Amino acid sequence: MTAAIPAATLILLRDRAAGPPEILMVERAAAMAFAGGALVFPGGRIDPGDEALAMVMGDGDLAPRLAAIRETIEEAGIAIGVDGDVGTMRAALAGGAPIGDLAPVDPSALIPYARWRPDHVPVRVFDTWFYVARLPDAAPPAQVDATENVRTLWITAGDALQAAERAEATLLYPTRRVLERLARQDDVAGVLADARRWPVRTITPWIEERAGERFVCIPDDLGYPVTAESMDRAVRG
Repeated sequence: MTAAIPAATLILLRDRAAGPPEILMVERAAAMAFAGGALVFPGGRIDPGDEALAMVMGDGDLAPRLAAIRETIEEAGIAIGVDGDVGTMRAALAGGAPIGDLAPVDPSALIPYARWRPDHVPVRVFDTWFYVARLPDAAPPAQVDATENVRTLWITAGDALQAAERAEATLLYPTRRVLERLARQDDVAGVLADARRWPVRTITPWIEERAGERFVCIPDDLGYPVTAESMDRAVRG
């Protein structure tokens, strides 16, 4: 199996007065080597600073959560589990400061949702933890970083999927499957309950031939309503 880069991403949600919850997504710059032009959740690779702070906190398994928090500050200007001026924190991280140099970080709001590790991406392979969390009431508006990403948006899972169907948005295979699962819930509480209901196992999609057509498949016991997609449709990195 191809060596994978450890990574983490945060699915940040907020309720609306009516209708399903909105999700924070960012549009990757088209020139990026990985997922260029795609709509994704804020996230990125786990840095040594994330691992170092996790060890200081006495639990090395916290590193993916800390990475997801840090990346959401960097990419969207929203801090989860960290008090302080977001602009100051964002500038410090952009200058190379580790997350441990910020105010105390509490990652308890992040609930594990999924773990994806594809093994077929031609550019690079990521082993990515997905977390879900509710947007704090006092959170500032999202702000694009204008480097890796060109746009931030709050969108329902259903609307993101419909935009992809209209060819108005690009969704990677894992992102599409996760959005289909999110779209089944009516509010943030439902998403958080769903996260706790299903086990988190590493998902490595595989290719399967059915009636002469090749499909990209995932397990059918992890809460996903769609577990196979034609290779002609699947966007894989």
